[in-house]
Amino acid sequence: MSEEVVVIVAGGVEPPHRSTSDAIRTGTPVIAADGGLERARELGLDVTIAVGDFDSASPETVSAAEASGTRVERHPVAKDATDLELALDRALELQPQRIVVLAVVGDRLDHLFSTFQLLASPRYAEVELDADIGRAQVHVIRGERTLSGRPGELMSLFAVHGPAEGVRTEGLAYPLDGETLDPGSSRGVSNVFVEETAAIRVESGVLLAIRPGVET
Repeated sequence: MSEEVVVIVAGGVEPPHRSTSDAIRTGTPVIAADGGLERARELGLDVTIAVGDFDSASPETVSAAEASGTRVERHPVAKDATDLELALDRALELQPQRIVVLAVVGDRLDHLFSTFQLLASPRYAEVELDADIGRAQVHVIRGERTLSGRPGELMSLFAVHGPAEGVRTEGLAYPLDGETLDPGSSRGVSNVFVEETAAIRVESGVLLAIRPGVET
């Protein structure tokens, strides 16, 4: 059975944005990645599945989750994937149309970099994927997406895993018209909403649209 939306809660989650809160409705499957089990409990979410080595969740929380009906899938500490990657792969098995990840920036820059790489992975190309990371919102763009925002809101576009070719935008202060954005380029940094929606198209490749959640 396929799901419309699956929510993944990673460790250290702050209160979700309103746009993300709208995605968390009664019955929405929630997958906790390790310490995300603690954060999901703080947010009042019923966790469907918890995955990880559980070095960041207390034994009491894990036991309480199992007692309440959460399926707990334990993995060894020495493994070849982060807890978030395990959660993303588990979410994909539910055949969702959209995956929403709740996380924070934290103090592990390597984990943050890994998160951006994961979100844009070709493994998840058939799913609409968004994330709240701290105050920022991140949207994976393949093909075309229209994003709601507010005039004056910042948004940066980054090519990931190769060039993003044929990039076109509407509703942004600095339009792109069929341009190529290369990984490592700052060409797409600090664009600005001038309308309440922005349309972004890419003919090939993948973009991350990052909205840092700060005023201009």
